Amino acid sequence: MPRKLLLPYKSVFSHFRAPRGLYDSLAMNAARSGYRVFSANSTAASTELAKKITERLGAELGKSVVYQETNGETRVEIKESVRGQDIFIIQTIPRDVNTAVMELLIMAYALKTSCARNIIGVIPYFPYSKQSKMRKRGSIVCKLLASMLAKAGLTHIITMDLHQKEIQGFFSFPVDNLRASPFLLQYIQEEIPDYRNAVIVAKSPGAAKRAQSYAERLRLGLAVIHGEAQCTEQDMDDGRHSPPMLKNATVHPGLELPLMMAKEKPPITVVGDVGGRIAIIVDDIIDDVESFVAAAEILKERGAYKIFVMATHGLLSADAPRLIEESSIDEVVVTNTVPHEVQKLQCPKIKTVDISLILSEAIRRIHNGESMAYLFRNITVDD
Repeated sequence: MPRKLLLPYKSVFSHFRAPRGLYDSLAMNAARSGYRVFSANSTAASTELAKKITERLGAELGKSVVYQETNGETRVEIKESVRGQDIFIIQTIPRDVNTAVMELLIMAYALKTSCARNIIGVIPYFPYSKQSKMRKRGSIVCKLLASMLAKAGLTHIITMDLHQKEIQGFFSFPVDNLRASPFLLQYIQEEIPDYRNAVIVAKSPGAAKRAQSYAERLRLGLAVIHGEAQCTEQDMDDGRHSPPMLKNATVHPGLELPLMMAKEKPPITVVGDVGGRIAIIVDDIIDDVESFVAAAEILKERGAYKIFVMATHGLLSADAPRLIEESSIDEVVVTNTVPHEVQKLQCPKIKTVDISLILSEAIRRIHNGESMAYLFRNITVDD
């Protein structure tokens, strides 16, 4: 039987501290215990999270080379034996999403053909998760990616705050969907001195469940922005108008459906009192920030004197740093599931919360066959 790793672990709310001597012994045990940790990224900026995770585990990062050839093809070379071992591939998703996906697929396949026993992907932000529903004549790309990962050789995935929890059903193997909310709640309690005078805000009715979960655990009030300025995914066409009606098409009298009134949004409204309060907007992804900036302006008009945005995945694409810097938002807090160091240099309002602790503990528990329930204590389904 492989020797189990035992790490001191208090709580997902506490910071991990281990004696220096423990790291040396754990590093030796890691090699003997039948598991290795690799990074599938070819960019140095994207390997920071992998380094933090291996430091917490007391292990060394597996020896591999990932690079792009001159013709644009991705090449992966595994530089050590992985036969019969559990392999964890850490892959953060930088701006070049498609390259990162190919790196992950090729590394998984390389490990599979090298006779690794289990191949577990640690993908904190799962790419293409916004494309998990049918849109007109498009496709459910997230389902396609799930099938590709299984075909490449992955046997398990660790991810965090999937955009839609139903995405877990796309996979033919286990998926552990961890939550970042304990770390974000801890940030609110420790870094916002007067957070007791705050109100949790959902910038659209679709985000109300997540906001309610945060408000209940912090014992704070709840506000929801609703109205004409909001455009949620539910308002997009879902393909049910396909095929289009022909001009001269004849319809059988028995198939005539009653005409439905067109949906019309009411004027912009803030349901809840934010006057003289700190407004904390919570969501899972902050990418294009126009909707967050618009929500901040509305909250400012309604009397909120400070505005925070809390999100798990800080994609912060395009001109997001500049728009945040010029907006009424006081601070944007995201985790390090996605590398965003360049955006932080452009906008000092962006703050980072480290979630490597829970990922490293998940790796340890999966390898040792321990229950994952501890990592979901006091966490609701709505997170």
